[in-house]
Amino acid sequence: MLSGRRSTGFAAALILLGAASASPALDRGADGKFDRRESAHFVLLQDVDIDDTGGFHGSRRFEHGLLQVLEGAYESLESHLGLSPPRKIRVVVYDPVVFDETFSGLFRFSAAGFYADVIRIRGATLIHEGLVRVLHHELVHAALHVAKPSLAVPAWLNEGLAEWFEARTLGKRHLSPAERSQLERAARQGALFEYDQLATRSFGYLASQSAQLAYLQSYALIEYLVRRHGERKLSDLVDALIRTGDPNLSLQRVYRANLHTLQGRLFDELQT
Repeated sequence: MLSGRRSTGFAAALILLGAASASPALDRGADGKFDRRESAHFVLLQDVDIDDTGGFHGSRRFEHGLLQVLEGAYESLESHLGLSPPRKIRVVVYDPVVFDETFSGLFRFSAAGFYADVIRIRGATLIHEGLVRVLHHELVHAALHVAKPSLAVPAWLNEGLAEWFEARTLGKRHLSPAERSQLERAARQGALFEYDQLATRSFGYLASQSAQLAYLQSYALIEYLVRRHGERKLSDLVDALIRTGDPNLSLQRVYRANLHTLQGRLFDELQT
């Protein structure tokens, strides 16, 4: 669990900058005020009213823990995905009531999500394992956006990279037996999505069960590419994607195959 791994310069890099009013409409606290903190790679705004609901020490412990987890995850971005965003990533921690009222139903996860260029988090006092996983996942979306804001990443690739990075940095390298069994069963039933169907901007239009399969298939294709071609090639894919802005061209350059061919190879494997 990365909450125990920290950047060597983290303590020195954390700068206390006092209270700040947030300007974007979505970044309003319960009374419109936020405390601002910066670490080496993140700017964090936390609703000052969380002090009242969680206690000053509890909210500060949560804030510090968030930055520690995020900095630890950031260290893995370059080594696993070749990502090194050119500017700091913005994070906003909301009073739980404000978060629920503003983002209910918008995010896949109830604790956090990446939306309108910002990682948005439901305020709490403790960093739990589920939140650690979510932070790793959402960091990939944020880093891709910061690396190239104009980049339109198909959902299967965006979510596949995030799912793979989350799993890889927390110790999981391959599909679990249960995940593989689910995919094999879907393959036998002819229920797998064509990856062209998963090239939309998000899976928000899908019903819950279909979305779960879409996320699993996204992870499965990235896991397949890594298993067959190594992690270095995945970094090459991300680099090509950022340079060209073209997912299909990037796949062709790195893997010498298009999406249809790679899909066929994965489906053949699941059906044997």
